[in-house]
Order: sequence, then C-alpha cells, then structure tokens
Amino acid sequence: METSARSLPENAYRPLKPGESYTPLVPAQQRVPEFTARSLGLGLVMAALFSAAAAFLGLKAGQVFEAAIPIAIIGVGIGVVLPRRSTILENVIIQSVGAASGLVVAGSIFTLPALFILGLDANLFKLFVVALLGGALGILFLVPLRRYFVRDMHGEFPFPEATATTEVLVAGEAGGKQAKVLALAAAVGGIFDFVIIHLEGFAEVFTSRSIPFLAGLAERAKLVVRLDVLASILGLGYIIGLKYSAIICAGSFISWFLLVPAIAHFGAGLTSAVPPVADGTLIASMTAEAIFRNYVRHIGIGAIAAAGILGILRSWRVIVKAFGMGFAQILGRSGAGTAREERTDQDLPMGGVLAGILVVAVALWLFFRFGVVAEQPRAATLSLIALTVVLVISFLFTTVAARAIATVGTNPVSGMTLMTLILTSVFLVQAGLSGRSGMLAALLIGGVVCTALSMAGGLITDLKIGYWIGSTPRVQQISKFLGTIVAAAAVGAVILMLDRAYGFVPSPEHPAEKVFAAPQANAMAAVIQTLMSNQPVPWLLYGVGALVALTMQMIGVPSLAFALGMYIPLELNLPLVVGGIVRHLVERSAKGDEALASARSTRGTLIASGFIAGGALMGVVAAALKILNFYTGTRVGVGLLGNGEGAGAEILALVCYAGLALYMFWDARRATVG
Repeated sequence: METSARSLPENAYRPLKPGESYTPLVPAQQRVPEFTARSLGLGLVMAALFSAAAAFLGLKAGQVFEAAIPIAIIGVGIGVVLPRRSTILENVIIQSVGAASGLVVAGSIFTLPALFILGLDANLFKLFVVALLGGALGILFLVPLRRYFVRDMHGEFPFPEATATTEVLVAGEAGGKQAKVLALAAAVGGIFDFVIIHLEGFAEVFTSRSIPFLAGLAERAKLVVRLDVLASILGLGYIIGLKYSAIICAGSFISWFLLVPAIAHFGAGLTSAVPPVADGTLIASMTAEAIFRNYVRHIGIGAIAAAGILGILRSWRVIVKAFGMGFAQILGRSGAGTAREERTDQDLPMGGVLAGILVVAVALWLFFRFGVVAEQPRAATLSLIALTVVLVISFLFTTVAARAIATVGTNPVSGMTLMTLILTSVFLVQAGLSGRSGMLAALLIGGVVCTALSMAGGLITDLKIGYWIGSTPRVQQISKFLGTIVAAAAVGAVILMLDRAYGFVPSPEHPAEKVFAAPQANAMAAVIQTLMSNQPVPWLLYGVGALVALTMQMIGVPSLAFALGMYIPLELNLPLVVGGIVRHLVERSAKGDEALASARSTRGTLIASGFIAGGALMGVVAAALKILNFYTGTRVGVGLLGNGEGAGAEILALVCYAGLALYMFWDARRATVG
C-alpha cells in the first residue's frame, strides 16, 4: 500500500503553533505492513551481525559506530530488490531491531571486559544476563516517558541522530530529488570521512599545536584548541542548530580554556601527585589533555549528575503521571484504554510495563543473590543493595539519557556509569563487601546500569523516528525487546571469544601486540581497584561540577546541554558550533523570506543527514577492513594517502574541513521555493 505522502510535513521539525497538530507520513488511520516476518527476520540478522562488528571495533579501538543509519540504508536497499518492496514502516522496524546491537554493545564493552582485566570470575551466562536485563530495564523505564519526549515536546529538541535516520528512510521511500540530494551528500561525506579514518589522507583532529606560535601557548599555559574534522560531526552540528551547539560548546570552553589552565597553573609547583591520580604523575608534567582526563572530566561527571537530578525535579509531575497510569490500569480505574488510542499513540500497556519491571527486578535480585554474592556473609542484604542501586540509578538517569540523545545525539553513558561504579563501591564497602568479590559485584551492577541507559537513549531515538514516519510505538517497543535478546547473546559470545583468542591483558598466551585495548573497560577497572582499596574519591570535583550545573540552571541556561559540553572532549563539541553557524548563515541568506529560508534549511538538513549517513556507512566499511587486517595481519588500504600525523596533516585537515563547510553552505542555498 502506498503512503499518502512522500515527504515529511512542514511542521515535522519545529514547535507546533497553538491548535496545530502533527500528522505523520503514514497517518494513524492508514494500515501499512509493519511487524512482518521480513522486518523481524532482517532486523534480527542485522542485530547479530552488527553486534559482532561493533563489539570487535569497540574493544580494539574504543569506538562504537552508530548502527542505526547503516542498518536503515541496508534495509531500504534490500527492500527495493525483493519481489514485494518493503514498506517504510517495515524499514523502521528493521532499523529498530537491528540498532539494538550498537546499544547493547555500548553498554557492555564499557564495563564487562574489566572482569577479564581484573581476573574475576566471568562466563557467558553472566555476560548475557547483564546485557539482557540491562537492555530490558532501559526499555521498560523509557516507555512511560515516550509521550513527553516524543509528542508533548515536539520541536523542542533537535534529535540529530533520529533526524538523520528519518531522512534516510523517507528519501529511500520518496526517491526523486530528495533521494538525489541525500545520496550526493552521503557520497561526499562518506568519501571525506573514509579518506580520514582509513586512508589517513590527513589528520582527523586539528589542534592548535600544529601552528608554531600557538604551540608554545599549549605547552606553557595548557591552552589547546581541538577540532574533529569528520563530516558526520559537522552534519550533527547543523541539525542541532546554533542555540544548543553554542551552549554545549560553552561548557567545553569552561573546561578547556578555564579549568584546565587553572589546574595547570596552581598545580605547577606541587611536588606530589594529587588524587584521583594514583600513579604518581605530577600535574606539572601533564598535557592539557591529561589534565582534562584526570581532573576536569570528573567535574563534568558531577555536572551531568546534578543536571540530571535537576531535570528529574523539573519533570517529576510527568514521571509520576506516567507511572501512575500503570497503577490505575492495574486497579481498573483507568477509563482510557489502548483501544481508544490512535494507532500511532499506542504504547505497551502500562500495567504490563510495571509487571515487566517487577519481573526484571526479581530476576536481578536472584542473579545477584545466587550468581554473584552467594558465598558472602549477608548475601541477601548485599543483593538487595545491588538491586536498589540498579533500579534507582537506572530510573533516575533514564531521563538524562533521553534528554542527552534528544539534544546532542550523544549519550554520556560512560560518565553516568562511572558515577554508578563509584556510588556502588561506596555502598558495598560500607556494607562489608570489598576486594575481588566487591569488584565483581560493582562491575556487574555497572554493566546493567550502563546497558539500561544506553538502551533508553537509543529507544527514544527509535520512537521519535516512528513518530515522524507513523509507526506504532507498541510494535517498536516489542521489536526492541527481541533485538536486545539477540544482541545480548551475540555481544556476550564475542567478548568471551575475543578474550580467549587475544585477551585483554598481556600474558604468555596473549602477546602484548595482539591484546585488545578496551580503553573504557581498562579505565573502569582502574577506578574499581582504587575504590575497593579505600582510595579517596574525588567528591570535591563532583561537587564543583554540581555547583556549575546549578548555577547554569539559575541563570536560565539548559544545564544538561552545558554539562555535556564540560564532559565530552572539545574536539567533538567545537564542530557542532561550526555546523550550527552554517545553518544560521543558510537561514539568514534568505533575507527575511520565510518560505525560502525554510526550503534552504530543509535542503541543508538533507545534506547534513547525508553527511551523517555517509560517515556512518564508511565507518562500517572501515571497521570491516580493520577486522580483515587484524585477522590476516595485513594493512589493506591503511595509510594509502599518507600517515595522517604531524602538523602538515593537521593544517591540511583544517583547510579541507573549511572547504567542506563552504560546500555545505553553497549546496543548501541552492534550494528554491515551489
């Protein structure tokens, strides 16, 4: 069945005017094949394949590529060549099921490899249960909040990842001019990023150290400007827009141009290491990047935690109302049933959601009680503490994860997981559990929370895509559960296989040059070892971050966006402002003509989405080549155009990046009205 429209409505990305409503691409009254054997089967295959690929690359290089866009492109491509062309709603489900791979991978590889790094007891069952229950918990906690983030706040958040994926799906359905603009931009962005990532034609990150008269400033005052030149991040900045990108970048400026130099200045004369650094390294010998990583990022973590709590306090009525509906349905007091709701507004029954949370909670308690602390004194109390930490932190930070994804397209799960590990370790040590058993319990708790928050952020993206296009939320939510099961099994098996084949720590069986880096898991392992040895916790740094977030809220600045800027490295935030400025200039170029400004902005969104899609797809290709090179011991295509290092490579990167931004501006201005 054909859809009634071939492009998104004009009010898809802007706030609605009083009395205005949004009608999706596939209206609620229209019935289109959605949850079919085709969409489920292809989605599950994508979940398994991309889980393995993402886990490999994440553990090898510390980078988890976004799977949603490549899966959407593959789904559209496969659907075209089949005897019956896939509907756009089937493609949404393929993407939704398959994208569970990246979400489970991100939640798992940040924490679970630390079990092997620390030599703790780990097996496939534990890895699978942590990933599965964490993913399920993230879905269940997010479902009641769908209407608020997706429908009630329509147009208030940019949803950059959801926008790009939606544009891919819609362009694949519509064809014609839209598809050509998107395809050309994807080719430009994909080639640009592939030249950087794999061929190493020029540097990925430009730093002010490459300019001679600024190099001394970086050394003496620890003032460094860093800019990631990937086309995909430029596209994200365009979609986010100037307002939010400027707020995010302001947070980075505070971190890099105020806090880093200040810490360097006051620490220059110290003759002993300052906690939380535990290896004896002096501040005077640290680079700006090391000061940010060891000190300032902790301030960012505190800011994110405080901003999240402030957000919870501001939206507590929404949360109470959402979960109150579930209790009302269980007690039979709700007059509104899903039968009266439009197809595009049907969630899983709230009673079922609450029952699911209860089932997951019982399963978690049993897992901790009999699978983690069974041999410990007061095992029942310890398992209850573990369950409480998981439920409370996952519940509270679900809204933080959703807001972060909706605002900037990046979910700070590593920061929130680090806070979880710290709090968990403090509670467990106070309860009498430390040492190896304490480390095992804390890491498994962190793994559940990390996966839950990763899944919550990803699901809100899927639901926003479905809202724009016209999917049934209940079907998307069920699909996500199925994708999570497959992804959890695949990720656990891959982590176990890679540990046996290559290892995460050097040993006689695993040469150092073959060992997987697993950078995030190594960082988590170091934190756990410190805490379980009663080393000091940087509460002061967390408190400073909390006060910064509170101050931003008091003066009317969105505190979470600012806190994300403080935590996420400068090189990933600065290009967001560049993209936002390009969008601002594109819209201003219409000189007051609203229709022309809208047309140019829309074409720019297509181009930005193409940059993101092309970059994501080439990221998958580069990952596949890395896997091939790793197993064959070759370097196919790596460094074909250079080595991507040195001042010359960084300056060339800046020049090429300026050209890319100018191309984006020029192409967006080619839009016409009518």
